Amino acid sequence: MVSGGVRKEFELGPVNTIGRHPGNSVQILDRIISKEHAQVLRQPDGRFLLRDLGSLNGTYLGNVRIGEHILKHGDEITLGSTRLVFSDQPEEESLNRVTISAGSLTETHIQHRVDAERSQNFLPAKSLPVEELRRDYEKLRMAHELGRAIVGILDLETLLPKILDKSFELLPADRGVILLMQNGQLVPRYVKHKDPRLRDEQIVLSNSIIHEVTLHKKAVLSSDATMDSRFSGAHSIIMQGIRSTMSVPLMQGNELLGVMYLDSQIATNAFTEKDLQLFSSIANQAAVAIQNARLAKKIEEEARTRAQFERLLSPNLVKQIVSGELHLDQKGVRREVTILFSDIRGFTSLSERSAPEDVVALLNEYFELMIKILFQWEGTLDKYVGDEIMALFGAPVPQPDATWRAVQCAIEMQQALREFNQTREAEGLQRIEVGIGINTGTVVTGAIGSTQTKQYTAIGDAVNTAARLCSLAGPGQIIISESTLNAVRDRVDFCSLQPVRVKGKQEPLQIYSVLGRKTEPDVHTDRTRPG
Repeated sequence: MVSGGVRKEFELGPVNTIGRHPGNSVQILDRIISKEHAQVLRQPDGRFLLRDLGSLNGTYLGNVRIGEHILKHGDEITLGSTRLVFSDQPEEESLNRVTISAGSLTETHIQHRVDAERSQNFLPAKSLPVEELRRDYEKLRMAHELGRAIVGILDLETLLPKILDKSFELLPADRGVILLMQNGQLVPRYVKHKDPRLRDEQIVLSNSIIHEVTLHKKAVLSSDATMDSRFSGAHSIIMQGIRSTMSVPLMQGNELLGVMYLDSQIATNAFTEKDLQLFSSIANQAAVAIQNARLAKKIEEEARTRAQFERLLSPNLVKQIVSGELHLDQKGVRREVTILFSDIRGFTSLSERSAPEDVVALLNEYFELMIKILFQWEGTLDKYVGDEIMALFGAPVPQPDATWRAVQCAIEMQQALREFNQTREAEGLQRIEVGIGINTGTVVTGAIGSTQTKQYTAIGDAVNTAARLCSLAGPGQIIISESTLNAVRDRVDFCSLQPVRVKGKQEPLQIYSVLGRKTEPDVHTDRTRPG
């Protein structure tokens, strides 16, 4: 037999008896258990048979009273207020294992409840008994000490250990768990053991207690028979004695953030009502700090998201995405978009004649002007490729008038560039000219890249076609495909160009040159059209 104070392991022989009398193979000092309560017998095939010996309070497998049962590895047996577990094989150790299981907790195990919303109330000073004054002073002292320990900590991974460390200082606990709500479920986030040698011990929380705490928002003081399901023997029954436990809700207003749990192996009544009051006060402080940490993380994530999308999307779309009004697709999706490519004509020769610093300054000034217009029309910057701009309309946020926005954006880009060149010429600098190509079609959009860095982009034949239209566009020209023209035909002045053969297409591609909006004069009549 191996005994760990509370946890005991019994190796099973051919015949094993269980009961309160010292003559049993497995003696359990539990007044609800009979002197000779049950026996475990090895069968010829090597299995073990559990048999109740007519006990007054019965032998239970789970919640079912049994007479006989062939034991299987992991079977949980309840006798009185004690739980046993049968093992026929070693079980791998794992770190900080916490489970919530349906136990045999009854109302007699719950010693006291405290309403979460009333646990921190202070009584009026006049006519207060000395004991009440001491209790309220203790609350203030505890709040002060805990506040000093966790003030300014906005990282949950640092905050949660601090909270349990302080709880262990103020309360006689052996183990503690903080569970937080995630997607509507309680998830263990931090575990602490007073004895570091037991850090691999599994902690089994009573579902009855957790339900009481979460449903009624009440702190619960209880005595609960629990067990350790780590086994080292070949065939054994393991028993762990009655624990004293305290479970308190973490409340922020009416929102349940989680549950804090402490237990003690010293005795059944290790915790008092005063301890429960103190633990509830700790939980109130902890809830505020946890909520602050979560808000800080949310703000940090929103800032990171905003910074990421501000480089790609117009400010109003960024605001809607960060606030949650709009949602981005998390994986590649097929959608119809309009793709715009713009490219500086003669940029290679211009770069060769200019100092690198001047080229960088020119590009920055040029991109600043072009992207401002792109964002005004709520386009998405896909990427820069040297002096080339690739932009999307209708992705990642669908736009019913995406194609019209793209064409208007291109018209205004050419208009702005003419004004830009007037300034450059006045300064004695060379003009720059841009060709623009626009195509509409179905592509796959999504975040593409490695695990370390991803970029939102569009992939498909429609993208390739838009790039080839851009390469055909002369200085100051906007060339669009037939699919693009069909969406804006009644809104723009245009002229047909000779069909062209482009790489990857079997048939010649019909293309068009945009001259301007219907209400505007022909601003491109002096441009040379390819053909």
